[in-house]
Amino acid sequence: MPLRVRWLGRVPYREALALQQAIFEHGSEQHLLLLEHPHVFTHGPRADLSTNVLVDPVSVGAELVSVKRGGDVTYHGPGQLVGYPIVNVPNALGASDHVCAIQQLIVGTLTELGIAEAHTLAEYPGVWVGRDQPRKICAIGVRLAKGRTMHGFALNVDPDMRYMRDYIVPCGIPDKPVTSLAEEGVAVDLAKVADIVARRAADLWGDGVLERQDVAWKVRPDDLSPFSRGEGPGNRAEARLEQAGVTDGLSISARKPEWLRPKVKLGIEVLALKKTVREHSLVTVCEEAGCPNLSDCWADGTATFMVLGERCTRACGFCLVDTRKPELPADDEPARVASAIREMDLAHAVLTMVARDDLADGGFAHVAACVHAIRAARPGTNVETLVSDAKGDDASLALLFVAKPDVFNHNVETVARLQRAVRPSAGYARSLGVLSRAKAAGLTTKTGFMLGLGETDDEVGGLLVDLASIGVDIVTIGQYLRPTTNHLPVARYADPSEFVRWKQIGESLGIGHVEASPLTRSSYHAKLAAAAVKH
Repeated sequence: MPLRVRWLGRVPYREALALQQAIFEHGSEQHLLLLEHPHVFTHGPRADLSTNVLVDPVSVGAELVSVKRGGDVTYHGPGQLVGYPIVNVPNALGASDHVCAIQQLIVGTLTELGIAEAHTLAEYPGVWVGRDQPRKICAIGVRLAKGRTMHGFALNVDPDMRYMRDYIVPCGIPDKPVTSLAEEGVAVDLAKVADIVARRAADLWGDGVLERQDVAWKVRPDDLSPFSRGEGPGNRAEARLEQAGVTDGLSISARKPEWLRPKVKLGIEVLALKKTVREHSLVTVCEEAGCPNLSDCWADGTATFMVLGERCTRACGFCLVDTRKPELPADDEPARVASAIREMDLAHAVLTMVARDDLADGGFAHVAACVHAIRAARPGTNVETLVSDAKGDDASLALLFVAKPDVFNHNVETVARLQRAVRPSAGYARSLGVLSRAKAAGLTTKTGFMLGLGETDDEVGGLLVDLASIGVDIVTIGQYLRPTTNHLPVARYADPSEFVRWKQIGESLGIGHVEASPLTRSSYHAKLAAAAVKH
């Protein structure tokens, strides 16, 4: 079994924790997540906070997060390579053996980087340098349960050492100093350290086989890219795509294959639904996003209602939705949506939303109100919500989790490498974390992505592995179609047989239902997909 290594960039600790927990609980593959965190102090349940946390974390721009792992207080932050091996380890070996394996990995890495005196101390987990006066260079804390591991290590490459010297007592050890590769005289890029760790980890946990995907753009061979850290200038969409390695695209005037030419039929059912939508002053994403399945779905009496207005606060490179300044949400919209759904007698209703980063809760209370209103108006209706990432905010997401939509849908849109190019205001780890938290809340989870943006077969396969590993129930896969010349170009038109193949692969990995075809969109056959995975 290969080791699935993912460089995720700079990821808030809580988002990475949600992703870890989902892979830990639902996955069976060998994963190693490599990343940086913004400033955060974490502690195990037995930590002595009154003694070992020396400042108010907020005063130094850090979070304080409790986690289920061994150890006292530790620090994560920029310039530190954090690794989370989520791998299969027999319980009989014990957590101590897993810690020893991680120590072996880090000692080997440091030796390769020129630190010959890297070693371990029997009384303390972690990795140290210096024999006469041991200095801690890598913290380790793990959890082992049911034959799976989570948490891992934090290797100091070149972090701000004040956070470990002045603000906490690292790992509750007051008489042992901390250090970093930079302080030991090793000037090395985080990317090079990550490469060495990934290669050595594959020998340890992947039988020497490494399958790796990075969210970063490798502008230089040794560069994990400031863009994967949420830094850098806001390049135009196509320039971002070029930096992600996609340099060619089809002309918008290129003739589409026959299988991408939907047959539009404005029959009686379509006109009746349009009339209902207009009477209630509602917006459908079917119209706003130029969906090719509009007549097909509307003829079947199905539509996806877009709430919170038709203006989005993000400008993704593939989307046609209006990006002017949004207006305030309409207080009566939940009632209007519910009334329309009752009149249409829908058994399965889909609500989607524009991203509303201008609102404190991302608009999630409004979506939850729509769910409640629909259930009150027509109790038998299954409600699916297709929502933004709420900037990864737990409290905002919880507002919708409490409403318990029958299907929680959030689209990952593309493979890891192309995330920053395709949707610069979102992120791969964040989307996986949102889906992970929805799964942990007991919801049926759904996501979708597009082919034709410049992805490779290996990347699509890796994405499906990641989605299966966090327990996603439904996946939709469709062909990207360029709305205008101002949007990202189409790299290629995928043959229909490719969609059949990905459906088979996804379902063989354990995803309950994969809806895949050139014209598939997020809500296509939503009712059938939900029924296929109903427990």
